[in-house]
Amino acid sequence: MIQKTSPGEPDDGQVADPLGQPDTILTTSRVLVLPGSHDDFPISSTTSAEVPVDWQTAMRKAIRSGKELLERLQLPASSFPGNLESFPTFVPLEFLQRMTPGDLADPLLRQVLPVSEELASVPDFVADPVGDLDALAAGGLIHKYEGRALLIVSGACGVHCRYCFRREFPYSEAGSRRENWDPAIQYIQSHRDIEEVILSGGDPLTLTDAPLFDLIDRLDAIDHVRRIRFHTRMPIVIPQRVTPAICKRLQKTRATVWFVVHANHANELDSAVMDRLEMLVDAGIPVLNQAVLLRGVNDDEQTLVDLFMKLVNHRVQPYYLHQLDRVRGTQHFEVPVERGLELIANIRTRLPGYAVPTYVTEQAGQPAKTPL
Repeated sequence: MIQKTSPGEPDDGQVADPLGQPDTILTTSRVLVLPGSHDDFPISSTTSAEVPVDWQTAMRKAIRSGKELLERLQLPASSFPGNLESFPTFVPLEFLQRMTPGDLADPLLRQVLPVSEELASVPDFVADPVGDLDALAAGGLIHKYEGRALLIVSGACGVHCRYCFRREFPYSEAGSRRENWDPAIQYIQSHRDIEEVILSGGDPLTLTDAPLFDLIDRLDAIDHVRRIRFHTRMPIVIPQRVTPAICKRLQKTRATVWFVVHANHANELDSAVMDRLEMLVDAGIPVLNQAVLLRGVNDDEQTLVDLFMKLVNHRVQPYYLHQLDRVRGTQHFEVPVERGLELIANIRTRLPGYAVPTYVTEQAGQPAKTPL
């Protein structure tokens, strides 16, 4: 059962609230969202003048209700049921601007709009389909696979995707806050087989620079850690989070730094996004993309071709195409594996090998992702 919790402490390095409130709030869905008021931010339009240029402002000004999301896109909103948001809506204006007003089937909107299908109870769709909780080692560290471990560094995200496999992850209980990093660091230090640390969440780039750089320093000081990998959607949804300061700092690490971003549709990749991804590449940081195969979003051959080609044309390599993780409330996104296999087979005949990702599924208890 999901437990209500009290507000989080304000010193974990996530985006500070300008009104002096705690910087994060745990909702009843156990997902961290950021407080803030957008009374000074009109609902009536989505012009470029409204889009904040600072990433922290973008987080504070993000849309927090399905009703407002529909209103912004000039779609019927008066009958939107409030009981759909136990998993909160959180959509930054930068992402909203890439959606087509008046189109309920817009592929970006479908990823973030709460729908009634989320309330259905379906067999085999569970709270933790990939076995994260069983693999928790210490301080938010998940140790599933040989040679690498994943650290949940934050419970906050730059967007709430409705298909998120961690939509019920107990971030507060699992030790994702900064003060709980010490046990994770000690665990990594004592396990010399861990050569790679994956920074995930939530999203690691919702940390401000000071705690983020402190964490990188601490990991980089562990001599057997050879690689630090970021799993992040922030460069896609709030691209201004990628800054020259971050690139400069990551160039100085002893360990090799990799970025794995998450885009599902070519419409997510506007010029602002591609400029920031290329900023990383120009800094010598390899950038990969992982997508999720989603019904009504990208379960179409040409849609996937367009996504993969746009990525490689900007020096980002398609890495994984994930079969949907069967988390509760996401069954309406599932594409049959047979259809996914057909799509990948057809795409292989059209694109060079380096532009075709590996089609995989993640199964709890398995020693690696399972190629399909």
